[in-house]
Amino acid sequence: MSADDLLPHLRAIVGDQHVLTGGLVAGYDRDWTGRWRGWPRAVVRPGSTGEVRAVVLACAAAGVPVVPQGGNTGLVGAAAPADGEVVLSTLRLRAVDPPDPAGGTIESGAGATLASVQETARASGLELGVDLASRGTATIGGVVATNAGGARVVRHGTTRTQVLGLEAVLADGSVVTRMNGLPKDNTGYDLVQLLVGSEGTLGVVTRVVLRLAPRPPARAAALLALDDVPSAVGVVRRLRAVPGLDAVEFYTAAGHELVAGAGRARPAFAAAAPVYVLAEAVGADADEVTEALAAAVDEAVGLQDAALATGESDRARLWAMRESHTEVLARLEPVKLDIAVPLPVLAEFLDRLDDVVAATAPGVTPVPFGHLAEGNVHVNLPGARPFDEAGAVTEAVLTLVAELGGSISAEHGIGRAKRRWLHLGRSAADIAAMRAIKGALDPAGVLSPGRVLPDA
Repeated sequence: MSADDLLPHLRAIVGDQHVLTGGLVAGYDRDWTGRWRGWPRAVVRPGSTGEVRAVVLACAAAGVPVVPQGGNTGLVGAAAPADGEVVLSTLRLRAVDPPDPAGGTIESGAGATLASVQETARASGLELGVDLASRGTATIGGVVATNAGGARVVRHGTTRTQVLGLEAVLADGSVVTRMNGLPKDNTGYDLVQLLVGSEGTLGVVTRVVLRLAPRPPARAAALLALDDVPSAVGVVRRLRAVPGLDAVEFYTAAGHELVAGAGRARPAFAAAAPVYVLAEAVGADADEVTEALAAAVDEAVGLQDAALATGESDRARLWAMRESHTEVLARLEPVKLDIAVPLPVLAEFLDRLDDVVAATAPGVTPVPFGHLAEGNVHVNLPGARPFDEAGAVTEAVLTLVAELGGSISAEHGIGRAKRRWLHLGRSAADIAAMRAIKGALDPAGVLSPGRVLPDA
């Protein structure tokens, strides 16, 4: 099949209304940051695994690359098309089955939003251990394909630990189906975990089985205003003794000022502080959870002020400042770098970050925030894009991360944005093994070429 014959063939597979071209591809043609964009040959919206398979086979026969795309909330350009690619949107694969309370699992289509799966689980007294600020748009397929982290990793782990099975279409049209949801299944290589975090380069995820946990009856949150980052790291040590610790987030005065100035959240304290830590814990009794958090707060060194909340609306107010960071910063079109460093060197990293950025992007003020318990920092650099056209700013920051023994991608993935610097986080042997896997499963480079792996 020639590339010119592809569109009629795709329309025959999914229907005319589900093959978008021309101006109808707006919104599918760029990532959430607006930095990664391309002109796709078409956007195709299959409604079943069978249709996904047929689309992949048709594109492979025509020699046209395919990029899977869910809610398109990614931040490294993995799901944004390059010119001429076909976007395979999973948004029609949005069915969510009722949970299995006995097995503690739920089955979802790849196109279902994270919020819809959370709501379905909660209606049965269960919860999914993955939560992101983009929950209303991010899809389960994208969450799995990027091994998303989020705010609840401290108690539940990353998405990888929540995935008990999946179904995916590979580049040759074969369908891998591991949907029994068994927590114990050591039958051969674990293809499920291989596909988790593969960013659309090894297969198109169509269905997923996720682990659920009982929903705790009580929840409490604490917001601490602190003198400095070492004080924040010290608080983490004390918070780890709190039973049911569920989240430990942080942000700095720079982000606090931006969010408050945008009117997205109301400051909790009269005076501003250099660093804020937001912690949340769960348990069977609200008083016990609150007392445990309060005890950790009382032991904090460098504490300027603190607030505790148990009611849902009060907790939401404390979370609003932290969760509004991404949306407010997006309008400033920053260079966004998602990294992690060991907690003992977090203060050193943030201290040296200012000088590293000043040397490559004069006048740019870093706005860091993120998931403190994991040392996961979202480094936002508003105004740095003109200095980073050749990657100078990114390289300087990621080199510092590598020097301190950190990860150049904590949870967002590599995509197109960081593949040049994969060697900073993986050895030559690691990268060679990744190439071998990609070559074995997708020798023609049909699925998401130019992502994750650097150019040979």
